[in-house]
Amino acid sequence: MDSDDLIRTGEAAVLLGCSRQHVVDLCDSGRLPAVRGGGSHRYVRRSDVLALARRPLTREQEQSRWLHAAIASRLVAEPDLVLARVRANLDRFSAVHAGTMAAHWLGLWRDALDAGPDQVLTALMSETPQAAEMRQNSPFTGILPPDERRAVLDSFRRHWRAGHAQ
Repeated sequence: MDSDDLIRTGEAAVLLGCSRQHVVDLCDSGRLPAVRGGGSHRYVRRSDVLALARRPLTREQEQSRWLHAAIASRLVAEPDLVLARVRANLDRFSAVHAGTMAAHWLGLWRDALDAGPDQVLTALMSETPQAAEMRQNSPFTGILPPDERRAVLDSFRRHWRAGHAQ
Protein backbone atom coordinates (compact mmCIF):
# COMPACT_ATOMS: atom_id res chain seq x y z
CA MET A 1 0.00 0.00 0.00
CA ASP A 2 1.13 3.53 -0.74
CA SER A 3 1.92 4.99 2.69
CA ASP A 4 0.98 8.53 1.52
CA ASP A 5 -2.61 7.33 1.09
CA LEU A 6 -2.87 5.57 4.48
CA ILE A 7 -5.13 6.87 7.23
CA ARG A 8 -6.08 5.52 10.66
CA THR A 9 -9.43 3.89 11.31
CA GLY A 10 -10.66 6.93 13.27
CA GLU A 11 -10.18 9.21 10.27
CA ALA A 12 -11.84 6.60 8.04
CA ALA A 13 -14.81 6.58 10.42
CA VAL A 14 -15.20 10.34 10.04
CA LEU A 15 -15.13 10.03 6.24
CA LEU A 16 -17.73 7.23 6.31
CA GLY A 17 -19.94 8.84 8.93
CA CYS A 18 -19.72 5.80 11.20
CA SER A 19 -17.99 4.59 14.33
CA ARG A 20 -14.34 3.60 14.47
CA GLN A 21 -15.47 0.14 15.56
CA HIS A 22 -17.52 -0.19 12.38
CA VAL A 23 -14.39 0.55 10.34
CA VAL A 24 -12.50 -2.10 12.33
CA ASP A 25 -15.35 -4.54 11.62
CA LEU A 26 -15.12 -3.70 7.90
CA CYS A 27 -11.39 -4.42 8.04
CA ASP A 28 -11.83 -7.67 9.95
CA SER A 29 -14.49 -8.89 7.51
CA GLY A 30 -12.27 -8.10 4.51
CA ARG A 31 -14.63 -5.47 3.08
CA LEU A 32 -11.99 -2.78 3.66
CA PRO A 33 -8.33 -3.76 3.11
CA ALA A 34 -6.08 -2.75 5.99
CA VAL A 35 -2.48 -3.00 7.11
CA ARG A 36 -1.31 -3.21 10.69
CA GLY A 37 1.02 -0.62 12.10
CA GLY A 38 2.72 -0.57 15.46
CA GLY A 39 0.77 -2.60 18.00
CA SER A 40 -2.87 -3.09 17.16
CA HIS A 41 -3.23 -0.01 14.93
CA ARG A 42 -4.83 -0.51 11.52
CA TYR A 43 -4.34 1.74 8.54
CA VAL A 44 -6.52 1.87 5.45
CA ARG A 45 -6.13 3.59 2.12
CA ARG A 46 -8.04 6.86 1.90
CA SER A 47 -8.94 5.96 -1.68
CA ASP A 48 -10.51 2.65 -0.51
CA VAL A 49 -12.53 4.49 2.15
CA LEU A 50 -13.76 7.07 -0.36
CA ALA A 51 -14.66 4.31 -2.82
CA LEU A 52 -16.63 2.53 -0.09
CA ALA A 53 -18.44 5.77 0.77
CA ARG A 54 -19.48 6.21 -2.88
CA ARG A 55 -20.57 2.59 -3.37
CA PRO A 56 -24.27 2.44 -4.23
CA LEU A 57 -26.59 0.54 -1.96
CA THR A 58 -27.27 -3.09 -2.86
CA ARG A 59 -30.80 -4.11 -3.84
CA GLU A 60 -31.39 -5.49 -0.35
CA GLN A 61 -30.05 -2.32 1.28
CA GLU A 62 -32.13 -0.05 -0.94
CA GLN A 63 -35.26 -2.11 -0.29
CA SER A 64 -34.60 -1.84 3.42
CA ARG A 65 -34.20 1.94 3.08
CA TRP A 66 -37.58 2.15 1.32
CA LEU A 67 -39.24 0.21 4.15
CA HIS A 68 -37.53 2.39 6.72
CA ALA A 69 -38.64 5.53 4.85
CA ALA A 70 -42.24 4.39 5.36
CA ILE A 71 -41.40 3.78 9.02
CA ALA A 72 -39.93 7.30 9.21
CA SER A 73 -43.28 8.72 8.13
CA ARG A 74 -44.92 6.80 10.98
CA LEU A 75 -42.27 8.09 13.37
CA VAL A 76 -42.95 11.74 12.55
CA ALA A 77 -46.73 11.21 12.75
CA GLU A 78 -46.75 9.18 15.99
CA PRO A 79 -43.32 9.48 17.66
CA ASP A 80 -44.35 8.35 21.15
CA LEU A 81 -46.11 5.21 19.91
CA VAL A 82 -43.36 4.24 17.45
CA LEU A 83 -40.50 4.87 19.88
CA ALA A 84 -42.24 2.92 22.66
CA ARG A 85 -42.69 -0.10 20.34
CA VAL A 86 -39.11 0.14 19.13
CA ARG A 87 -37.76 0.29 22.70
CA ALA A 88 -39.78 -2.83 23.58
CA ASN A 89 -38.40 -4.59 20.47
CA LEU A 90 -34.88 -3.49 21.39
CA ASP A 91 -35.19 -4.91 24.88
CA ARG A 92 -36.50 -8.22 23.54
CA PHE A 93 -33.95 -8.49 20.70
CA SER A 94 -31.05 -7.48 22.96
CA ALA A 95 -31.86 -10.35 25.34
CA VAL A 96 -31.99 -12.84 22.44
CA HIS A 97 -28.84 -11.59 20.69
CA ALA A 98 -26.60 -10.84 23.68
CA GLY A 99 -22.94 -11.39 22.84
CA THR A 100 -23.47 -11.48 19.05
CA MET A 101 -22.68 -8.98 16.30
CA ALA A 102 -26.39 -8.13 16.17
CA ALA A 103 -26.03 -6.83 19.74
CA HIS A 104 -23.56 -4.23 18.43
CA TRP A 105 -26.07 -2.89 15.88
CA LEU A 106 -28.90 -2.98 18.41
CA GLY A 107 -26.67 -0.93 20.71
CA LEU A 108 -26.26 1.67 17.97
CA TRP A 109 -30.05 1.79 17.58
CA ARG A 110 -30.37 2.29 21.36
CA ASP A 111 -27.84 5.15 21.15
CA ALA A 112 -29.85 6.74 18.32
CA LEU A 113 -33.08 6.41 20.32
CA ASP A 114 -31.41 7.97 23.35
CA ALA A 115 -30.21 10.88 21.19
CA GLY A 116 -33.78 11.61 20.03
CA PRO A 117 -36.06 11.37 17.00
CA ASP A 118 -33.79 13.42 14.72
CA GLN A 119 -30.95 10.92 15.15
CA VAL A 120 -33.36 8.01 14.58
CA LEU A 121 -34.63 9.64 11.37
CA THR A 122 -31.05 10.03 10.16
CA ALA A 123 -30.35 6.34 10.73
CA LEU A 124 -33.61 5.37 9.03
CA MET A 125 -32.84 7.33 5.85
CA SER A 126 -29.08 7.76 5.52
CA GLU A 127 -27.06 6.05 2.79
CA THR A 128 -23.93 5.78 4.94
CA PRO A 129 -22.47 2.29 5.31
CA GLN A 130 -23.22 2.33 9.04
CA ALA A 131 -26.88 3.26 8.56
CA ALA A 132 -27.27 0.57 5.89
CA GLU A 133 -25.85 -2.01 8.32
CA MET A 134 -28.06 -0.74 11.15
CA ARG A 135 -31.17 -1.17 9.00
CA GLN A 136 -30.20 -4.82 8.43
CA ASN A 137 -30.52 -5.24 12.22
CA SER A 138 -33.61 -3.11 12.70
CA PRO A 139 -35.76 -3.01 15.83
CA PHE A 140 -38.63 -1.49 13.81
CA THR A 141 -40.38 -4.83 13.29
CA GLY A 142 -44.16 -4.51 13.44
CA ILE A 143 -44.31 -0.75 12.98
CA LEU A 144 -45.86 -0.98 9.52
CA PRO A 145 -49.16 -2.84 9.17
CA PRO A 146 -48.84 -5.85 6.79
CA ASP A 147 -50.83 -4.20 3.98
CA GLU A 148 -48.71 -1.05 4.10
CA ARG A 149 -45.48 -3.10 4.18
CA ARG A 150 -46.68 -5.09 1.17
CA ALA A 151 -47.54 -1.87 -0.70
CA VAL A 152 -44.05 -0.45 -0.04
CA LEU A 153 -42.40 -3.69 -1.22
CA ASP A 154 -44.56 -3.76 -4.38
CA SER A 155 -43.66 -0.13 -5.09
CA PHE A 156 -39.99 -0.87 -4.52
CA ARG A 157 -40.06 -3.85 -6.92
CA ARG A 158 -41.56 -1.64 -9.64
CA HIS A 159 -38.94 1.03 -8.94
CA TRP A 160 -36.09 -1.49 -9.04
CA ARG A 161 -37.25 -3.08 -12.30
CA ALA A 162 -37.68 0.32 -13.97
CA GLY A 163 -34.41 1.82 -12.73
CA HIS A 164 -32.15 -1.22 -12.74
CA ALA A 165 -33.29 -3.19 -15.78
CA GLN A 166 -30.43 -4.45 -17.89
